[in-house]
Amino acid sequence: MKNLSISRAAALAVVSVTLSLGAQAQARGSKQEAVVLADAAANHVKQVGTDRAFKDFTHDKTKWVRKDLYVAVTDLEGKVLAHGGNERLIGKHMMAVRDATGFAFMARMIEVAKSPQAQGWVDYEWANPQTKRIEGKSSLVRLLPDGQSVMSVGYYR
Repeated sequence: MKNLSISRAAALAVVSVTLSLGAQAQARGSKQEAVVLADAAANHVKQVGTDRAFKDFTHDKTKWVRKDLYVAVTDLEGKVLAHGGNERLIGKHMMAVRDATGFAFMARMIEVAKSPQAQGWVDYEWANPQTKRIEGKSSLVRLLPDGQSVMSVGYYR
């Protein structure tokens, strides 16, 4: 009887850990979901203009934050214009910010946005707000139609 209780407790522990890991995996956005959100954000800018869209990206969490994905926008100097993950960053200059390895990822994002393709992926190491650990992150970066704003949506790899 005692062994049966121990077996049940062990089984419950395994199920609990499995469910927890599954929930954590679901809370993470994928590369494809980042592309879908970036496409929707670019269309939103075209429909309502930059001012309205940037406010929406920052404040309308139900529409513009999906799992751990969100829309961020800077100008070409690295000043944050919209940020679905952290509203306190609005107005901050991020050009000099480096990732955990010393990589100047914001400068690279702007460089990618200014390239002939006006879009691309930038990989860097960043603190995941869900796990509180430094993790690999990839952001899809696009120059918006105004030619002055750089939008990004990133996922943790």
